Amino acid sequence: MIKLIDTLSYKNRLRSVSPMWKCGFAAVLFIGSYLSQPVVQLCLAGWMLVWTVLYARIPLQSYILLIGIPGLFYVTSLPAIMVEISMQSRDSIAVISTNHVLFTILNWTLYISEAGLHQAGYLFARVFACISCLTFVMLTTPMSELFQVMKKLRMPALVLEIMLIMYRFLFVLTETAQHMYTAQKARGGQSGFRGRLNDTAILIVRLFGKTMQRYKALSHGLIARGFTDEIRMAPYTAHPVASRYQWESRIGVVLLLGLELWIRWR
Repeated sequence: MIKLIDTLSYKNRLRSVSPMWKCGFAAVLFIGSYLSQPVVQLCLAGWMLVWTVLYARIPLQSYILLIGIPGLFYVTSLPAIMVEISMQSRDSIAVISTNHVLFTILNWTLYISEAGLHQAGYLFARVFACISCLTFVMLTTPMSELFQVMKKLRMPALVLEIMLIMYRFLFVLTETAQHMYTAQKARGGQSGFRGRLNDTAILIVRLFGKTMQRYKALSHGLIARGFTDEIRMAPYTAHPVASRYQWESRIGVVLLLGLELWIRWR
């Protein structure tokens, strides 16, 4: 998954647009996604779909996949929001009758409340809009340029260095785990439920040892190249932003703001 994100972020059509502008644009829309009404949030999510799929030329299947994975956390929270259980009594019968009853056991009734349905709908619009803004930045801006933006915004150097090393080791972990898994499969491993559990446990333990070896090699490599307790990044270079994108972003934000004010004050 991380290789897919990294590949798309370097090959999209908005790659040459200023990363600072893209991050600022997404940040404004993210705040609007969190504070606006559901109708505005859905319009904003659709607008982000246009920017990501049509303008940046991100494949629709990849976009749906990357939107759907964090959406699974929303799906897992739905039972706690929508489903309620109540003991039947004279006071609760009238309340339960206005909701969607799933089943009844003895004196206990499991049902979906109308308030829970409305809350789940509001939450879906907000989550969908916020994830769309984050996905736009993630798929159109390489991680190296995001680090430059963070440095431009005065983020502490220590935090940036830790993030840079962790990002590097994500690829190392993925590559090492894939090679070890292929080696296990070639030797007849990963067969059967119990065998998969045992082989996965062995893979995790050995993966830790392999990662420590790669970490030591990286540390020795940095020292050999004159590492002085500071990883220097490439300086931030401002990229031009097409006037078409600037005008469309301004008009879109104004229209969304006008729609939000109209819904609130009508």
